[in-house]
Amino acid sequence: MSKKLAFLIATYGGLGLSPKAPGTVGSLGTLPLAFILCFFGGVYAVIIASVLIFVIGTPATHELIKNQQDKDPGMVVIDEVVGQLLTFLFVADNLLYQNAQNWWIYLFGFAAFRFFDICKMGPVKWFDRNVKNAYGVMCDDVCAGLMGGFCLWIGVRVYMQYVAQ
Repeated sequence: MSKKLAFLIATYGGLGLSPKAPGTVGSLGTLPLAFILCFFGGVYAVIIASVLIFVIGTPATHELIKNQQDKDPGMVVIDEVVGQLLTFLFVADNLLYQNAQNWWIYLFGFAAFRFFDICKMGPVKWFDRNVKNAYGVMCDDVCAGLMGGFCLWIGVRVYMQYVAQ
């Protein structure tokens, strides 16, 4: 993979170059993609896209960090893309063809993912501290996304059960 292509992928088209909060900017930049995937394909589209982005993003991240001291630089946000998408995995079918009325799910999902990504607890912390390569960069956000997704799933279930009736 060329350095230019790796840079473009790892920074998610340059969103990772944001001078402030590049991870948050990368996560926000993922929401339109999540919207499209959930609306048109539901859970299967989210799974396929997450796997593809992980498979493409890992070597791109490796190419970008291989000669750097910092093995998880802020400009690499492709990991946030995977994590943010995985947050919607468990509720993607609730968003299938219903994006307009369930817009709040995207806000809650964004907040849930960012919470676990920033706080770094459990497996997120383990990957962040112990795996100092492209897999560590990607996997800590995968864990944050799954943890955020579980919380989002609970929130949606509670809402559907007690509030939406």
